[in-house]
Amino acid sequence: MPTSEQLTAVLATVKDPEIRRPLTELGMVKSAVVDPDGTAHIGIYLTVAGCPMKETLTKDVTGAVMTLPGVQRVVVELDVMSTEQRKGLQTLLKGDAPEREIPFAQPGSLTRVFAVASGKGGVGKSSVTVNLAAAMASRGLNVGVVDADIYGFSVPRMLGVEHKPTQVESMIMPPTAHGVKVISIGMFTKDNTPVVWRGPMLHRALQQFLADVYWGDLDVLLMDLPPGTGDIAISVAQLVTSAEILVVTTPQLAAQEVAERAGSIALQTHQRIAGVVENMSYLPCTHCGERLDVFGSGGGQAVATSLTRLLGAEVPLLGQVPIDLRLREGGDNGQPLVLSDPDAEASKSLLSVVDALTGKPRGLAGMSLGLSPVRR
Repeated sequence: MPTSEQLTAVLATVKDPEIRRPLTELGMVKSAVVDPDGTAHIGIYLTVAGCPMKETLTKDVTGAVMTLPGVQRVVVELDVMSTEQRKGLQTLLKGDAPEREIPFAQPGSLTRVFAVASGKGGVGKSSVTVNLAAAMASRGLNVGVVDADIYGFSVPRMLGVEHKPTQVESMIMPPTAHGVKVISIGMFTKDNTPVVWRGPMLHRALQQFLADVYWGDLDVLLMDLPPGTGDIAISVAQLVTSAEILVVTTPQLAAQEVAERAGSIALQTHQRIAGVVENMSYLPCTHCGERLDVFGSGGGQAVATSLTRLLGAEVPLLGQVPIDLRLREGGDNGQPLVLSDPDAEASKSLLSVVDALTGKPRGLAGMSLGLSPVRR
């Protein structure tokens, strides 16, 4: 029969589906014994009684323990953490950091935050956000998405999120889809109820998404902003001063003009603009392959040039994403095109944007470490 050390070792390979850390490290293993007949009894603590991932957790534990020689059957017995255990878990994950502290706003944060903005609606900003996030996660990066479009939330459907967030004490555990952690006000509303809030409530909701959600160690956080330069755009600049703006536009003149306004907010907020993405750039003919400029041409480059001149710093055109019916279909069924068909023309363009945004690895280069020389 397996020893207790062997049981502990194999359970250490099982990660909590929400927190993404080993069960043994999180104190979630209550007991582990094997009867003489080869039946393994594994006791597991759930963070909360209604944990939406308990079936996944049971399956993962069963699969791992069944790999041990001598185990014929696995019985997973679920229990619920006490209040003291949950507080201990919160301390383990967040340390002694004060509540309402935004980790991405701290001087030592290595997470790159991109605020995806547009001047007007209908340019495919959310579609670009979702596909960039899925592509980054597929490359092994730890990625999170904040659906900051409180009135027009759409990210959960577009990423295929199936579960609600779980609350552990004052922490919110975000659901994961395609390896991307996601939070949205749509996860807290009933059915398709509209959100009717004024500015201060929008600010508090965004602050809660950033401070109370347990994001873990993210490489990249993407924030899908509502169109325009209103309350949320200002709140992002106040709450996460290091956030970089990624402007999404289409080639047409009307979109170009408002996209320039959305980008020029960086002058007032002192944010960096990471670049411009031109969506719906052209339509490849299905018969001859010729490019049809349905919405005109040159809008993305014009926005990049205008913002470069306005800000006095280089603002690149990162990519031109063609019209592809499957982008819309993927948004409806929760399967991003960059995953379902990475060789599609639109996917290649989006992947080139990912390369441009994540080409520089995380590190301490150029960051103040708060150290001063000591005279001896």
